[in-house]
Amino acid sequence: MKLWYSPTSPYVRKVLVTAIELGIRDQIELVRTDVWDPATTVGEINPLGRIPALETDDGEALYDSPVICEFLDARYGGHRLLPIDGDDRWRVLRLQALADGLLDAAFLGALELRRRPEALRWQEFIDRQRTVIGRALDRLEHEVDGRSEQLDLGLLAAGCALGYADLRYPDIRWRDSRPRLAAWYARIAERDSFRETAPPQ
Repeated sequence: MKLWYSPTSPYVRKVLVTAIELGIRDQIELVRTDVWDPATTVGEINPLGRIPALETDDGEALYDSPVICEFLDARYGGHRLLPIDGDDRWRVLRLQALADGLLDAAFLGALELRRRPEALRWQEFIDRQRTVIGRALDRLEHEVDGRSEQLDLGLLAAGCALGYADLRYPDIRWRDSRPRLAAWYARIAERDSFRETAPPQ
């Protein structure tokens, strides 16, 4: 399999953490990608021009991270990270959607700050993303409380989202007012899958 990736993408990190947890990381070849480079080939596999994008051993193209992670779990994990049905499936998917929404807000806000000249930045948009980030963090404080240590796709996504918040928004200091979330993240961040995929600072 081939994975189009960037080392700082939190969406790519979700896929790599999934692969490590399933014991199949060595089956994935990484294709480093800069989606802003006009010469990038990612559009050949994902017409949206986004990462992660996965080419399976059968030549099938899959994107984005929720689809790729579910594929890997179904094909190689026997639905260990995402139950195939029942109430637990919806609980995991809801948590994954919350974490992905946090990621989306953090990514869009950071993009506005990093890609636009200061005079053209849309401050109302940036403030809106920070509000969404704060609400998502507050909800995660309750979502992860009392969860078992067994990893699923929802918890995995939450861990990647918190790591990205640390990378792009250190000023938020989210741990100060969310002690249960901070304690949970400290534990999950010690897993090999998270240590091996930590983004460059």
